[in-house]
Amino acid sequence: MCGIVGVLGDHEAAPLLVEALKRLEYRGYDSAGIATVNEGALDRRRAVGKLVNLSDLLVHEPLVGKAGIGHTRWATHGAPTEINAHPHRAGPVAVVHNGIIENYRELRAELAEKGIKFATETDTETVALMTQHHMAQGKSPAEAATATLNQLHGAFALVFLFEGEDDLLIAARKGSPLAIGHGDGEVFVGSDAIALGPLTDRITYLDEGDRAVLTRSSIEIRDEAGNLVNRPVRKIHQDAARVDKGGHKHFMAKEIAEQPTVLAEAIRSYLTPDGKGIALPGDGIDFTTVDRLTMVACGTASYACLTAKYWFEQFARIPVDVDIASEFRYREPPIPARTTALFVSQSGETADTLAALRYCHEKAERIVSVVNVPESSIARESDLALPIHAGVEVGVASTKAFTCQLVVLLLLALKAATDRGEMSADELAAHLAELRSLPGVLNAALERGKDVRKVARKLAEARDVLFLGRGLMFPLALEGALKLKEISYIHAEAYASGELKHGPIALIDKTVPVVVMAPRDALFDKTVSNMQEVMARGGKVLLITDSEGAQDAGEGVWQQIILPSVAPILTPILYALPAQQLAYHTAIAKGTDVDQPRNLAKSVTVE
Repeated sequence: MCGIVGVLGDHEAAPLLVEALKRLEYRGYDSAGIATVNEGALDRRRAVGKLVNLSDLLVHEPLVGKAGIGHTRWATHGAPTEINAHPHRAGPVAVVHNGIIENYRELRAELAEKGIKFATETDTETVALMTQHHMAQGKSPAEAATATLNQLHGAFALVFLFEGEDDLLIAARKGSPLAIGHGDGEVFVGSDAIALGPLTDRITYLDEGDRAVLTRSSIEIRDEAGNLVNRPVRKIHQDAARVDKGGHKHFMAKEIAEQPTVLAEAIRSYLTPDGKGIALPGDGIDFTTVDRLTMVACGTASYACLTAKYWFEQFARIPVDVDIASEFRYREPPIPARTTALFVSQSGETADTLAALRYCHEKAERIVSVVNVPESSIARESDLALPIHAGVEVGVASTKAFTCQLVVLLLLALKAATDRGEMSADELAAHLAELRSLPGVLNAALERGKDVRKVARKLAEARDVLFLGRGLMFPLALEGALKLKEISYIHAEAYASGELKHGPIALIDKTVPVVVMAPRDALFDKTVSNMQEVMARGGKVLLITDSEGAQDAGEGVWQQIILPSVAPILTPILYALPAQQLAYHTAIAKGTDVDQPRNLAKSVTVE
């Protein structure tokens, strides 16, 4: 969600801040702004819409100064207007914020009693006003910020900048991620390492509750109790912070095309040297001690979990519960003994997933996470973190992260099956051989993108689309519908094929395309029966299948996308590609913003 940057540098801060904010655009935003201090004078510029609007403003009304803060805002409290945009200022203090101050109404009431007035609808302004109030009582900037932080309830990452202080930033993190970048006589702050990539390769991640007082020559970090603490400095690979389109028109197109490469890396990283076994990092997991698996995630990651449920139950015979994190954390489910809790998150900072993980601490036997950012909060708070090796994913609609999640979860399910004696070593080796061949199959599938583009132009004319799938294809139908509505804004719903007659068939007519995901597997004939029911009522069927399935589907299919044949266990990973391409090309045909669809954020760090 909201992106934060801060600079105490040797060069003009404004260009550095804007460039860092560009690298945070993937998080989603609707306004942006920066503030600087120059020879003690604090000033700011803000603009609604894309960063180019802020850049244009800075051409006509430049900001000077080598100390500054910047922000991209994803509106929560208050409409996306210039007055609600960050940084928020109250007298000598400017603040940028990611998160939600849950007790801001109480704090506003307290300030109102003191005669302090508000100019915005935001919760963040409360932080600035409260800090100004404490400074007016004689507190130093650091003391005022600490006093304010002690009054806040909720989730937040905050950076404070003060008038008269050219060499001071104060940063705090509770619930929302924040990192400090180390330079040579410079210091930086960012929501993640991507923002700071061009500025430094040395990063310190603040822990939950940390507050930091930063100058160009010193970094003082205290925990929530006020104790001085040391947090490790990590060296990041510049490749991990690289953000470019690699010659593609959109980040999403690049990330779809990267899947054969990143999946090959994910597979390689978990195989033994002979390629016939699975090696997990650290102490791994002994699945003979696991009686139940609870899987928790949000959005696309939850569909990866639903897919993995089929794998774990079919191959390892482990009962699996799959929960949406935002529901799991509030229904407070019982966690039986010998339960492993598994959390899936691309960013590793998803607020609801992190809260669900914390609920499972001291309840579950073991906490395992599947993440794309090994230094993230979810990874660091897990007993075992399994990286998916997808690399930086900028497009808001997840593509390569989803398929890499599927690969890691499949490998985990196969290990569980062998640990529990449900799969022989020879069977495992055969499955791993199939998996190693998958990147080549994906390359072949990507080469059929022209066929998908042709179909997408027709799909772009629809107002409503249904997706159907059985077995492993049901979660993929859900993912296909999600992708389509995320970036094309076409209303799309997904159903298990067998549920068609239990209500959704009432929606079928000649204006509603029905996307049927059906490889030629053991469930194909059942799915074709449902497809025939659609066509009998004038529905237009778009069938995604393999060549054998296309031959057996019969007459009357409106459009087809034909994929290479692959082992049934691997179909969810392969069929994710046309689902992604279909959404992408449909969005292109409709002219929507593919990489930054309206109202969406890449990393959801608030409830």
